[in-house]
Amino acid sequence: MKYALFLGCNIPARVEQYDASARAVLKQVDVQLSDIREFNCCGYPLRNVDHKAFLLSSAVNLALAEKAGLDMMTLCKCCFGSLKEAAHILDEEGELQEEVKQLLAQKNLTYSGDVQIKHFLSVLYHDVGLNLLKSKITRQYKHLKIATQYGCHALRPSKITQFDDPVAPTLFDKLVEITGAASVDYTRKLECCGAPVMGFNDDLSMNLTSKKLESGKQAGADYLCSACPYCHLQFDTVQKMMVSQNGDDPFASVLYPQLLGLSMGIDEKTLGIHMNQLDITDIATFFESGVENAK
Repeated sequence: MKYALFLGCNIPARVEQYDASARAVLKQVDVQLSDIREFNCCGYPLRNVDHKAFLLSSAVNLALAEKAGLDMMTLCKCCFGSLKEAAHILDEEGELQEEVKQLLAQKNLTYSGDVQIKHFLSVLYHDVGLNLLKSKITRQYKHLKIATQYGCHALRPSKITQFDDPVAPTLFDKLVEITGAASVDYTRKLECCGAPVMGFNDDLSMNLTSKKLESGKQAGADYLCSACPYCHLQFDTVQKMMVSQNGDDPFASVLYPQLLGLSMGIDEKTLGIHMNQLDITDIATFFESGVENAK
């Protein structure tokens, strides 16, 4: 299996540990990655400001992947949703689509719709498969409870993203459970993390985050787990700021490839555990009550 890895803008600048941990995990299951240096922004920041600019930005990336003969894998769910929406729009005919094709031609690019866009979690679940992942796990968590954060842009609009059931998703929970951790149900499981309005209405953003954190805590979770840089930044960097303001105990967030990577025996430095703003090093204590060989 080989994919064109689409990192987007946020991960290289602010969540490098997501990139590092994802690469480490994928290496364990023989997934090859191609880094296309010409990739640009997915267009997400422009989607509601300049629709044509958004579409062209995404189309360039789709065309570059098609030129390389590879499907795309994203780590960011905003990028995933944007690229899926753009591909859906470009699959139709009209003046806008024709104009975008002409603009691509000026860059010596073409796009015919032959590229599949997949999220990191989808690749692990559908393409790698739970059985192969389980075979790579060398130690399982015991008594660890996780509150999964699915993210809005992966689930909706479901007819376009086709990620999972938008009302009752299970994909992420099953990926968590192969590590031995329990994925807990909580009332605000499918609600927004608050990141989209950060910088525009900070009070609303942090209110949404606070309610989500409290819901996970009440369900008995030890950590939140995300697979999107925006969600992770909200639960990690923004929550750290919130904790400094209100003095509450933090409810730390672990990236899924960090959670999975530790159970595969990958070292903490490679997974970038130290790069998270909120301390998650005590997650290792959930291995201490008798390390279990998962094979």
